[in-house]
Amino acid sequence: MGKQEGKLVAQNRKANHDYFIEDTYEAGIVLQGTEIKSIRAGRVNLKDSFARIQNGEVFIHNMHISPYEHGNRYNHDPIRTRKLLLHRKQINKLIGETKEAGYTLVPLKLYLKNGFAKMLIGLGKGKKQYDKREDLKRKEAKRDIERAFRDRQKM
Repeated sequence: MGKQEGKLVAQNRKANHDYFIEDTYEAGIVLQGTEIKSIRAGRVNLKDSFARIQNGEVFIHNMHISPYEHGNRYNHDPIRTRKLLLHRKQINKLIGETKEAGYTLVPLKLYLKNGFAKMLIGLGKGKKQYDKREDLKRKEAKRDIERAFRDRQKM
C-alpha cells in the first residue's frame, strides 16, 4: 500500500471503510510557520478531510492542524486549504481518473519522512451501503476464526 516510511502522525481510518482504494500516491504538503511543529506534536486530524484538483494543482481541504501552543499572533488557521506537491505526470493521471471514472482523492495517512511532512493520498471509489455491510461481516468472520484458533492452541 505505498512506500510509507517514517513516523506515522495521523491516519484516516474511515477511508478504507467508505472507499475501495485502488491506487496510492505520496505527496508533500505546503505548510506555513508553526504548522510543522503542531504536526510533529501529533496534533492533526484527517477525519473529514478530502483532496480536490483545482487549476491543475491538488489541494487538501478540511485537514485540521491544531494551532501551536507556544506560537504567537502569527499562528496558522487550523482548517485552511493546503496545497499538495505531486509530479505533473501524477496530477494529469489523477485529473483523468477523477473526471472520467468517478474516482475520489482520499487522504489516507500523514507521516514524517526525512524531516518533511508527507501525505499518502488514495484514489478511491465510494462504497455502497451493502459493500460496507459485507466488509463488516467478512471482518467479523475472520475475527471469530482467529479467536477460535487461538482458543484451540491454548488447550
